Amino acid sequence: MRRLRKSEQLRSLFQETHLSINDLCLPIFVEEGLDDYAPIASMPGVVRIPEKRLAYEIERIAKAGIKSVMTFGVSHHLDETGSDAWQDNGLVSRMSRICKDTVPEMVVMSDTCFCEYTSHGHCGVMHGDFVDNDATIHNLGLQAVAAARAGADFIAPSAAMDGQVAAIRRALDEAGFTDTAIMSYSTKFASALYGPFRDAAGSCLKGDRKTYQMNPMNRREALHESLIDAQEGADALMVKPAGAYLDIIRDLRECTQLPIGAYQVSGEYAMIKFAAQAGAIDETRVTLESLGAIKRAGADLIFTYFALQLAEDKIL
Repeated sequence: MRRLRKSEQLRSLFQETHLSINDLCLPIFVEEGLDDYAPIASMPGVVRIPEKRLAYEIERIAKAGIKSVMTFGVSHHLDETGSDAWQDNGLVSRMSRICKDTVPEMVVMSDTCFCEYTSHGHCGVMHGDFVDNDATIHNLGLQAVAAARAGADFIAPSAAMDGQVAAIRRALDEAGFTDTAIMSYSTKFASALYGPFRDAAGSCLKGDRKTYQMNPMNRREALHESLIDAQEGADALMVKPAGAYLDIIRDLRECTQLPIGAYQVSGEYAMIKFAAQAGAIDETRVTLESLGAIKRAGADLIFTYFALQLAEDKIL
């Protein structure tokens, strides 16, 4: 076996999995009413972008060679239903509009959920102590149409509601957005790795989302969840988180021909960053190894906060 490993040239020639900047999508946080960039302490190197600086940042991201962003809003207009998210001049719509007006060729994926827009921090309409599934998927359709009208290329439902893909597809088609695609968070686990994201998004959640996100210990159910979304009309599927769920990515790859995305979430990012700061690991090598493992498992697209750093430093 060592005959094919004895030089860098041979190792490169016989490498099976290749990672490039084209495999990555950059998640970004955009806050309205913010005067300056706000560093996120639990995610070194990641900031909340002031809305007034979004056009500048999209130009910078595009210049680095990144072709896609996922938009997350930090809203100052919260209510019980998250209604700002489906207004034509709400933050969801403004983010897509600014991105597309600034760099029309940028592929804009609009995260479609309500946790950043509700006063209670849950992902939809509350009915007592539980999220009302059917009322929420109706509102997800409204949000999806508003984002599509503003120019979003992909609607990315992350609310983990049953039937959300079918409801969004129907709403988009009825509004004339038949070419707007759906990147479904089709297998989304109730993971402990989301903690830094909630700092980044300013989450006011009390309690947890275990009644609508998946049990991390369930492998068969994970596959079932994604295949339901495929049947409902998703154009691409996603496993979230990624690194601790490589078996799920591989299971899904073997069962579908649809593109698969995988989200290297905030906790995965933070662990690498803080371990590197402590001198325990080589940040670049571990980053590339972790992303390569996600792709090797079967992901076509990886959502990662490392994307801009890798692009600007010309590592990929």
